[in-house]
Amino acid sequence: MSSFKFNTESTRPLPDATQMRIAIVTTEWNCEITDRLVESAVRTLRDNGVDASNITIEYVPGSFELIFGAAQLVSAKRHDAVIAIGCVIRGETPHFDYICQGTTQGLASLNAQAEIPVVYGVLTVNNIEQALDRLGGKAGDKGAEFALTAIKMVAYSCQFKKKL
Repeated sequence: MSSFKFNTESTRPLPDATQMRIAIVTTEWNCEITDRLVESAVRTLRDNGVDASNITIEYVPGSFELIFGAAQLVSAKRHDAVIAIGCVIRGETPHFDYICQGTTQGLASLNAQAEIPVVYGVLTVNNIEQALDRLGGKAGDKGAEFALTAIKMVAYSCQFKKKL
């Protein structure tokens, strides 16, 4: 997801999400941000018809561990999509670059190979203010965006499964 404000008011109708099963894997690190992203994602899923019993939330220590967490949820074959939510805030060392690059590559690879969509929901920001701006502030509500992306990608994925 980019840093511009996502258009959550699409001219296309949102797919029916009432039967969708969505897993969220999120980090314990920077939980003051990630917990709020998860809350927003869950609220958006529920507002769009996903039953609470069809939403699974799992926790991993940090963003790099999202790759393994998401892979485990994919391999469980109990969900229609996985949303990986994390937040990496730049520090004074190159650690930020390594974690962002590794996490992005790992989740991208998993998304390309998985039988279900894996939504990239990792904020990579320079400071806490930028992260807070993405919790419903001037940079949008990224948690809601991640959820809407999952709904759309499940519907997109299903159209190919019905043709087989």
